[in-house]
Amino acid sequence: MERAHERSTERETDGPAARQTRTGTELELLVHGVGGTTPEKMLGCPRTVRITGDDTAAVFRRADHTEDTEPAPADDGAGDEPVQEAYVWCNLTSGDGSRALWLLLLPFMVVNLAHWMRPTSRGRRHTVRLYGLLVRLAALTLTVLLVAAACEVALDLVAWQCAGVADCARRHSWLGFLSPAVSGDGWWSLPGRRLALAALVPTALTVLLWYLSHRTWSAYESHQPMSRDPEPDTDDSALARPGFWYGRRLVARLRAAHTAAGLLTVAAAVATPAARFDHRSGGSPTLDALGRLLAAALLVCASVAVGVVCRRGRSESRLDDTLDGRLVRGLPLGALGLLLLTLVYTGWSRPGWRSAGQLPGDAAFGGLMLAQGLLVLLLAAVAHDLYRRHPDPRAAMHGLGGPAVTLLACALGGVISGGVAQRVADWLDGTRALLDGPPVLLTWQASTIPPVLVALLALSALLALRTARLARAERDRVRREHPGEPEDPSRTRGIAHARAMATLTDRAPQAVAVLATATLLLGTAALTGALVSAETPEAAARRTNDVVRTAAGISQTFGSWLVGFGFLLLVTWGRRAYKDASARRTIGILWDVGTFWPRAAHPFAPPCYAERAVPDLTWRAATWTRSTGGRLVLSGHSQGSVLATAAAWQLTPSVRGRVALLTYGSPLERLYGRWFPAHFGPDALIALHRDVACWRNLHRRTDPIGGPVRLPGDCGPDVDPEPLRDPLAYGRTPEHPLPAPILAHSDYQADPAFARERAHLLARLHAEVPGQRPHPGTPV
Repeated sequence: MERAHERSTERETDGPAARQTRTGTELELLVHGVGGTTPEKMLGCPRTVRITGDDTAAVFRRADHTEDTEPAPADDGAGDEPVQEAYVWCNLTSGDGSRALWLLLLPFMVVNLAHWMRPTSRGRRHTVRLYGLLVRLAALTLTVLLVAAACEVALDLVAWQCAGVADCARRHSWLGFLSPAVSGDGWWSLPGRRLALAALVPTALTVLLWYLSHRTWSAYESHQPMSRDPEPDTDDSALARPGFWYGRRLVARLRAAHTAAGLLTVAAAVATPAARFDHRSGGSPTLDALGRLLAAALLVCASVAVGVVCRRGRSESRLDDTLDGRLVRGLPLGALGLLLLTLVYTGWSRPGWRSAGQLPGDAAFGGLMLAQGLLVLLLAAVAHDLYRRHPDPRAAMHGLGGPAVTLLACALGGVISGGVAQRVADWLDGTRALLDGPPVLLTWQASTIPPVLVALLALSALLALRTARLARAERDRVRREHPGEPEDPSRTRGIAHARAMATLTDRAPQAVAVLATATLLLGTAALTGALVSAETPEAAARRTNDVVRTAAGISQTFGSWLVGFGFLLLVTWGRRAYKDASARRTIGILWDVGTFWPRAAHPFAPPCYAERAVPDLTWRAATWTRSTGGRLVLSGHSQGSVLATAAAWQLTPSVRGRVALLTYGSPLERLYGRWFPAHFGPDALIALHRDVACWRNLHRRTDPIGGPVRLPGDCGPDVDPEPLRDPLAYGRTPEHPLPAPILAHSDYQADPAFARERAHLLARLHAEVPGQRPHPGTPV
C-alpha cells in the first residue's frame, strides 16, 4: 500500500483474531475520507501494525495496543479509552499505473451514477425496475457510441477517405501500402481489405474495455459480503439488504452484453459499405446473399445482447452466487465469430469497388443520438412519476437528477466522439480540401461546446455575485460571534469568505440544471441542423447574415480545438498518472466520489471500491462484537462516514444495536441525501438512527463538503450539535499564540470539542448497550 504499508512497521499479524486488545472491549474503528491518509496520522503514532487486510486495504493499530494474547473477559469498561484501529482504503482508488486508464471511462461512470439517483419509492417495484432498465439501455448506447466513434476515425477517415485519396496518402507515408495509387494496387489497397485491417483498432478498444472490466470484476465484485438472513423489506434503504454490495452476477452479464454490442458495432461498420456495393444492380449474387445472411445474424445477436440488458437487474435481497457461465462466455465469443466472418466477407475481392465520399455514418450517429434523447425523456417521465407520489423537498432537481446526469453522460460521449473525429480529420487534411471529413452531425456536436461554455461562464458569474453578497452578510455574523475582541478586518473577511464559498456545494443542483437544459436545447439544435442542412455549421450559415455566419465559424473551429485540447490533456494526465503515484492519488480523489456505487448500469465504468470496503468494515465490526461482546464506535470522516454508515446498515440488528456512529465532515445529507434520496433520504437515515445505539455528527460552517444530517423532529438535535467553531480562535490567545487556521474540511480531531463529543458518545454507548455475551470466543 503506497501510503499505508510503506510507513507501517514490518511487524504484522496473521489475522484479525491473532492479536487483540490489551484489556478493554471498546473499539473505535477510524475510516478516512477522500484522498486517503496514512495509518500513522490517523492513529497519531509513528509505529503501527497491520492487523488484517492486504496491500490494497487493511486495518492498522498502534503497536503498543497489540499483544499476542486473547482479550480478557470484559468488565463494564467504564473509564477505559477505546482501542483505536484505522481502516485504510486509499489504494482501492489510487493503486498501480493501470488506474490512469480509468480516465477514459468517465462517461460510463457518470451514467452509472444516474442509476442510483432515482427518487424515493414505496411499493412501486415495477416503476423502479423500469427506471433501472432505461438507464441500462442508455448505458448500452454509450458503449455503441464509443466504439462507433473509433470506427469513424479508423475505418472512415483513415482507411476509407485518406487512403483512398492519393494526395492524402502521400502526405502520410505510413498509409502508402493502403493506397491504390501509392502502392500500385497492392493487396491491401482494396477497399474491403483496408476496412478489415482498420477494424483492428475499434476491436482492440472493445477487448481492452472487456479486459479492464473483467480484471476489476475479479478484484472488487468477487469479494463476498458476510452472509446473513435478509431483514423484512421496509423500504427504508436498500443498503441494508444482504446482496446490495455483491453485484458479481449482474456485472458479468452486462459485461458480456456490452462486449458483444461493441464487437457487433465494428462488424456492422465493416459490413455496411460492402453490402451496399453488393446490393447494387450487377453485383455478385453470391456475395449479396452472404451479406444478407450476415446482416440477419448480426441483427439476431444484437437482439440477444439487448435482451440480456433488459431481462435482469440487480438481485439485492440475497447473495446471488450464480454465474450465467454459458451466456457470459458464449455471447462475446459468438459476436467475435460474427466479426471474423464479416472481415472475411468484406475483404473478398470485388472488381470495380473504389472508395469515394464518406461511409454512411450520419444515419448511425443520428439514430444513436435520437435514441438517447428518447431514453432520457422517458427516464424523466418515470422519475417525475416517482417523485410526485412521494415528494422530498430536499431531493436535487425535484427528482430529475438522474435523467439530467444521464443526459450529460450522453452529451459527454457525443462531444468527445465529435471532437476527436474532427481533430483527426483536420490532422489528416489540413487544407480541408482533400477529404469530406467526419459526419456532419459529429461536427455539429463539437460545435455546441462554445455555447455551453458561455452558459457555464454566465452561471459562474451569477454564483460569484451571490457568493460575494453572502460573504458581506457573513461579516456581520462573524463580528457578532466575537464580541469584545479587537476586530481584524482581514480576518473577518477570510472567515466570511470561507463560509460563503462553502455554500457553493448547495448550488450544484442549479449548475447541473442549467448545464442539462443547455445541453438538451443545443443537442436538439445540432441534430435538427445536421438533418435539415446536411452540411457543417459553417457551411450551413454561409447564406445567413454576417453575425450568424461568424458565430457558426467560431463555434465550429473552437469546438474542434477545445475537444482536441481536452483529449490531449486527458492523455497527458493519464500518462503522468501512469508514472507518478502522487498524480494517481489525484485521480483517485475523483473516483472516490464517483465510484462509491456498484456498477448497476455500465460494466465498463470504474469499479466500485465500496464492494470491497463495506464488506471489510462489516466483517471487522461483526467479528469484534461477537468475539469480545464489546462495543464499537464507527468513526468516519468525509467519504469515510458514508462507508461507515453503509457498513452499519449491513450489520445484523443485534450487532447494529451495539454500534455507535461518529461522523464528521460528512456529506451524508448534503450530497448523498439530495442526489441519492432513495438510499440516503430522510426515511433511511431516521431508520439508521433508530437502529444504532447512538449517533453524533459534527460539522463546520466553513466545510464545503460536510454538513448536518438534518433529521426531522427530535432526531435532529440528538444527531447534529451546533456547528464547530472555525477557526478555533479569532485572534491571538494564550492557547493560540499564532493565528489559528481555518480548517474547513480537515483536522476535525484538532478541535477540543471533538474529544468532548466522542466522550459524550461513549458515555451514551455505555448506558444504552447491554452487557457483553458470556462466551466471548463464539465464532461468527
